[in-house]
Amino acid sequence: MDLSSTCKLSRLVGCFFTPLTCKCCLALVTIALFFRAIFLHSFSGYGVIKSNNLRLILSPSLHLESHEGIRGDKFLEVPQIVWGLNNQKIAFARACLTARMLNRTLLMPSLSASLFYKEIDLLHPISFDQVFQYERFNSLCNRFVRLGRYSDLGNQTGKYDLRKGSGRKWTVERDLEQLKQSSRGPIDKYQVISMAGKNPFLWHDHWPVKDYARVFECLVLVDEIAKEADKVVSKIRRIGRKLRSKTNFGAEGSSLSHAPYVAIHMRVEIDWMIHCKKLEQRSRISQICSSKQEIMERVGNIVGLGSTAIVYLAVADSLLNDSSILDGWKRGLVPFEKKKLGVDGIYKKHSYLIQSAIDYEVCSRADIFVGNSFSTFSSLIVLERTQRVIRMGITSSCGIDVRWPSYAYNIPGESNGPQKWMTNMSDSNLKAISYGSNAISC
Repeated sequence: MDLSSTCKLSRLVGCFFTPLTCKCCLALVTIALFFRAIFLHSFSGYGVIKSNNLRLILSPSLHLESHEGIRGDKFLEVPQIVWGLNNQKIAFARACLTARMLNRTLLMPSLSASLFYKEIDLLHPISFDQVFQYERFNSLCNRFVRLGRYSDLGNQTGKYDLRKGSGRKWTVERDLEQLKQSSRGPIDKYQVISMAGKNPFLWHDHWPVKDYARVFECLVLVDEIAKEADKVVSKIRRIGRKLRSKTNFGAEGSSLSHAPYVAIHMRVEIDWMIHCKKLEQRSRISQICSSKQEIMERVGNIVGLGSTAIVYLAVADSLLNDSSILDGWKRGLVPFEKKKLGVDGIYKKHSYLIQSAIDYEVCSRADIFVGNSFSTFSSLIVLERTQRVIRMGITSSCGIDVRWPSYAYNIPGESNGPQKWMTNMSDSNLKAISYGSNAISC
């Protein structure tokens, strides 16, 4: 029997065995090829299905994970970011996530040092890197989003002006489609896409809370501002240690090295009360506004608070001369605001934006934080504190004492105290934690 005519395939692979062995080899190779075809077909089909599904999801970030990171030669430019500190942080994160969807580097935007937003000449632009650490941001957000400087630009392909739509007809779906079209084809060839029109805070939201949280974690204050916050926190704890040393709370050998404090974002100023009353009427929700008396009563009823505690009140400057906010607290709760604390001089040296950043840091570091669940300031603090708790492996505060607990005073909770509050990290967009009753008890 001619071995070459019986086992041609075997000869191709160097098969110099007996005819029986060769036939077995041929059978094994045939079976292997059959299963290989099925295997590849299955995975090919899965890949197509997965790709098609991702085109329908309103969270494009889910399919933008790249082992190569964000392109450093294509850029996105956005308008100056305005309004309050936390509105600006949300707007900045939304701009970052838009750039991520387009696989572009976000050109470092200007923030606004003042609260004015109608008078353009009063916006007082301030560079991002005067508030947050630029290099640190790119290091922490590496391969997720990327920030660039205008000095990184060349003049190879120029700039494309992309105007965001507006009005009721400009739906979330149309906005998303515009972004998709801008991520490919002729528009993507431009080195810079410049978003014209509305402040990014007003853009449609396509990203889940967890993506915003990842960007927020990369925002680290510059040393100058962080040190100012250190001074305020140190003053609060120093007073707390003195207070503990004079009471039974600090006796019986308990350590005085760490004096815990409660921070309350107390929204009772006139303009807020007018705003929240209108919001209650429009939304038909009664748990938005809280009176000073209601806040005091609920904070005093926090389970496990202890018999003595120092309370830092983060209040609007308009209330610093209103001594009534310091009166009427439950016995053992000792309230301070920046003026009584003697740190108002630290704040006065800085613009509105920096003052807000200092207060945000003081509240964020508190052992217990109490805020209003319809306040963006309070909501972002709780988001940050929730992230810390999650990193410790805790996903719910129900039935347990967690470190860095947060509460919403506008919603009644256990023993007529404020409701426990953790951010729902599974929310599909940020709207729920920007203007929503999202205080989650467990």
